[in-house]
Amino acid sequence: MSARRIGIVGLGVISKFYLAALTRLPHWELAAVCDVRDSALAPHREHAPCYRDHRSMLAAADLDAVVVTVPNDAHAEVCRDALLAGIPVCVEKPLAISGIEGRELDALARERGIPLFTAFHRRYNDNVLALRRELPADARIESLRVRYLERIEEHIGSDTWYLDPQRCGGGCVADNGPNAFDLVRQFLGDVEVSGADVRHDEAGIDRHALIELRSAEGNAATVELDWSYPGEIKDVEVRLDNGTVLRADMLAHHSGFKSSLWHEYVGILEDFADTVSTGSTTSDGLAALELVEASYRKQRSTTIVQE
Repeated sequence: MSARRIGIVGLGVISKFYLAALTRLPHWELAAVCDVRDSALAPHREHAPCYRDHRSMLAAADLDAVVVTVPNDAHAEVCRDALLAGIPVCVEKPLAISGIEGRELDALARERGIPLFTAFHRRYNDNVLALRRELPADARIESLRVRYLERIEEHIGSDTWYLDPQRCGGGCVADNGPNAFDLVRQFLGDVEVSGADVRHDEAGIDRHALIELRSAEGNAATVELDWSYPGEIKDVEVRLDNGTVLRADMLAHHSGFKSSLWHEYVGILEDFADTVSTGSTTSDGLAALELVEASYRKQRSTTIVQE
């Protein structure tokens, strides 16, 4: 089978992981890139057609699929235009910044029968996958904890839109929450928010959050999010009903800064290729987005000031 032609819309800090993954996957061919900034396009001009407007790219580049990695507030518009053009979409989490937008996109994808795939890179983490394999087939999970702690300013590079709650969708709950919630769902299936302590700084960005979740079977989960942590912790802890405790450090054996992402984004594009092949649509992105909205509705705290 010939390689599928894929375009990338948005050349910010995350795009380099997609671009690197494409070089390792012969079933994908980079066919076009798009960004509103000439400076972002400049390094790609000798390697792929470059566009300043995503609609022009969708119309002219003869694409089999598109990756959307623009700022969060632009996800819905770009995804909608790609779906209307009949092009399968892989969008960075979150699917959108509101449940209304997310549900509209999900409905459009299902109506048109076009894959709308949300990229949750941590579900492909090698340490998380090892933990899932380690779980006994008959294990009952009593409780689960996912921690996602970092200092956000160290991770965003020049993508300062993360620090604008209107463009980001909030803060740590809106942006890191989907990855953490998706991990909970990988272990427990569908869950609901049972409690939330969300704390904001004076700019209105939520910097700390403790979210409690519960499955229909009564399994408890806790998600801890922090955008002001001095360092980085990304891990999962599973406690079984027999007292066994199993853990996965998502950063273990990946010593370089953000180095775990290289293999995770290969996993994303491999899974996306399978999704395009089967033509399936998925609601995982919407499920995570609705947990974000439920967390904000449930929040108990409002404002703290960061030094």
